[in-house]
Amino acid sequence: MTDSIKTAIDKIHEFQRFGSILGLERMTRLLEILGNPQEQLKVIHVAGTNGKGSVCRYIYNVLLTAGYKTGIYISPFIEEFNERIEINEKHIRDDELAYYTDKVLSAVKTMTEDGEQSPTEFEVITAVAFLYFKEQACDYVVLEVGLGGKGDSTNVCKKPLMTVITSISMDHTDRLGDTIEEIAAEKAGIIKDGCPVVTSAKDVRALRVIEDTASAHGSFFFETRNLPVNVKTESTAGSKFDVDIQGVMFENIEISMAGRHQIENAVTAICALNILEERGCVRISRKDLYEGLKAAGQPGRFEVFSVRSLSGKKHTVVIDGAHNFDGSKALADAAKDFFHGQKILMVTGILADKDIDGITGCFMDITKDFVVTEPDNPRKLNVSELAEILEKKGGSCIKAFDIKDAYDKAMLKRDEYDVTIYAGSLYMIGKVRTMLRKEKTYA
Repeated sequence: MTDSIKTAIDKIHEFQRFGSILGLERMTRLLEILGNPQEQLKVIHVAGTNGKGSVCRYIYNVLLTAGYKTGIYISPFIEEFNERIEINEKHIRDDELAYYTDKVLSAVKTMTEDGEQSPTEFEVITAVAFLYFKEQACDYVVLEVGLGGKGDSTNVCKKPLMTVITSISMDHTDRLGDTIEEIAAEKAGIIKDGCPVVTSAKDVRALRVIEDTASAHGSFFFETRNLPVNVKTESTAGSKFDVDIQGVMFENIEISMAGRHQIENAVTAICALNILEERGCVRISRKDLYEGLKAAGQPGRFEVFSVRSLSGKKHTVVIDGAHNFDGSKALADAAKDFFHGQKILMVTGILADKDIDGITGCFMDITKDFVVTEPDNPRKLNVSELAEILEKKGGSCIKAFDIKDAYDKAMLKRDEYDVTIYAGSLYMIGKVRTMLRKEKTYA
């Protein structure tokens, strides 16, 4: 890490003291001072409980393959802060992050000197991204919502080209509401007048809210849940499938992200891109579509590594960002499909404000053997509490009081298991991914 990037990140992190506050007033004012860079961007805006990051990656990679200069904004990062802001597969450089951070902080100073409320950390980062994408003259920007939608700082874009809402389930209930309808309303808050809406939500309660919101805004509405999909092959290396989208057949699509849920995410991306092309917003050939979908990858989402066991044999390691019930259920389903009959060790750490009972229930469907630890986050669930919860469900737990210790304990047991799975929090798997990439891979 260079001095410039460390200084920039330290400056951004100073805004953590203002907490995470939903609402657009501060962000709107900050961007006004910066000249409203977001208004000069062609945005595909993506919200949802699960799958939004993967849908962003599919859309992003197809646009890149089609020759467009494309930016993507994601959260949180997995290993390095710069991952959050990317153009044409290159993260924002350290010197660029430092430069645009200083420009945004100058605008923040103007706000606070005028007696206005300071923006939050996420608002500062989002403003950096908007300014960077605008000054780098991106053709398109794929924008992932941070939290919810309606009050999220990304929701200052008044005229996105496309709105995508992925699955809706119970998560962040302290911020978004404690019913599916309330959470769906927050997500649907990104829908704008006349902007087409594609959703992969399956819950009829959520669908009703999203469709009603689209109708109120005069927006074209398209749902993906009943599209005919024929899955031809599935493995940890990805899938091949056909899909019929209103009489238009897409055959032998290949994706490199594993799991049935990733097929659903890819179909959602195809629908969004198809509508954009029909409206003359983009030009994408079938070849570009297929190549872009296959090239798309999402670090930390059922990402598979092959490392050497202590005896020199191949040992499979999976890292997955599953941190709520639906994500954990998708992980359990994938583990059942790909590792049936194999002996699995699971390493997990979970945030205390998550659906602990639901998540651990899914993990118990994967294995009964655990190394438990704590994510690198103040909201972490105490390791002893997590062990007690799993043990009451019939699990066997080894405690590790930090992520490095958990990793070391799991790696020492490689010869006893066929597969090791790390999951439970994105704040854990980033550090695990860094350590894994230093291991000797199986040749």
